[in-house]
Parts: sequence; C-alpha cells; structure tokens
Amino acid sequence: MMSTRQDIIYEDRRDAGRRIAEILVKRKYHNHTLIVFGIPRGGLVVADEVSEAMSASMDVIIVRKLRAPYQPELGIGALVDGDDICIINEELVRAVGVPQDYLNREIACQRDEVERRLRLYRGDRPALDVTGKTLLVIDDGIATGYTFRAALEGLRRRNPARLVAAAPAAARSSVDMLSAFADEMIFPSIPENFISVGTWYRNFDQVSDEEAVAILHRNWAKFKPQKPMHD
Repeated sequence: MMSTRQDIIYEDRRDAGRRIAEILVKRKYHNHTLIVFGIPRGGLVVADEVSEAMSASMDVIIVRKLRAPYQPELGIGALVDGDDICIINEELVRAVGVPQDYLNREIACQRDEVERRLRLYRGDRPALDVTGKTLLVIDDGIATGYTFRAALEGLRRRNPARLVAAAPAAARSSVDMLSAFADEMIFPSIPENFISVGTWYRNFDQVSDEEAVAILHRNWAKFKPQKPMHD
C-alpha cells in the first residue's frame, strides 16, 4: 500500500490523477493488461489522467450511496451496477434507527438511478471484458468507503486477475476496511483527520454528467468497441 504521513493538498482532480499515475509508472503497471475504472462523477476526472498516462482503456462503474433518512449526506450503504450487489452498514443502520420500509424504498430508488446512469454514460456500448486483466478502480477520495467497497465487490465477480484500489486521499478507517477487498491499494495521502474529500483539494468544483460522459467518449474513441459477448 502506498501512503504518506504528509497530508497532500491537490490543486484539482487532474493534479491528483497525475500524481497517482506517477506511482503506477514507478510500479511498472504499464506492463500490465490494464483497464481503468472511474467512479462517477469526480472519479472519472482522476481516472482520465491515469488512463492517458498508462495508455489504458477506461470504463465506468456505477455506484450509488444509500442515504440515511433526513441526513442525505450520510451513507448507510451502497449499491453497484452489474450483479445487483447491495452493501449495508448494519451498525450504522441500527445506530440511526433506519426503518426497513425506508431502506427498501431507498434501495429501489438508487437501483433506478444506477440504471439511468448506465444508459446515460454507456448507452448501448457493452461493458468491457475484464477477465484475467488488472483493474484499477479510482475515485477522487474515500470517506466511509462503502461505495468504493461496492465497486470492488462488483468487479471482483467479473474475474479479473488483479484488483487495485486508488484514490488521492482516503480516511484511515476506510483504508483498513477496504484492505480485504483489493489486491493492492494506492492512496498517496491518508490523513488522520479526514473531515471530507473536498478538504484535500484547492479546487473541488462539481463535475457534471456532461463532462463525465465526454471523458468516457474521448477515451473510447481511441479503442475499438468490443462486440457483445454471447453465452
């Protein structure tokens, strides 16, 4: 695992992506059959810089936070595309007192949003075949870690050779939790007092769906679309 005691403040997401790319180059990841996965929306900007530096194809993994009632910023779990994986933070659900009927509605709501975003980002382009490849999963920062964990679990089911987690900054508790789900983790900064993802950027402007889609389409233009796989 890559970490540093110095808390890094990044200029923006692209600066963060370039720094992660430097670490990957030093570790000779350009010698791997690598696919870069970005978690929308901010993670796609970071992933774009890494993809360029590594000359690697890129895809999107859609993960949605399950929101606590009356506290939408508080994540009580996450849902990921593909295999309908839903991860619940049971301890937090009990602590907040989340009713089961609310949880069922929130899961259904976020499942619909996952499908909407898949159509928006990918259209009719098939998901990349990741079997036997090294997958690098990137977000712009990791707070609770549950959305990132859902992404890792979803991709693990697709039989990659290696699963690498990367983010410019991550909370210590999340790093400890995620260690069981990735083969390697690259977190240049693990602040003891994390506060929030945006704390570690000078410029943390919101990324639009349009910008995220444009990033993906620029990358895909460099690679021939895969033909859909048939059973």
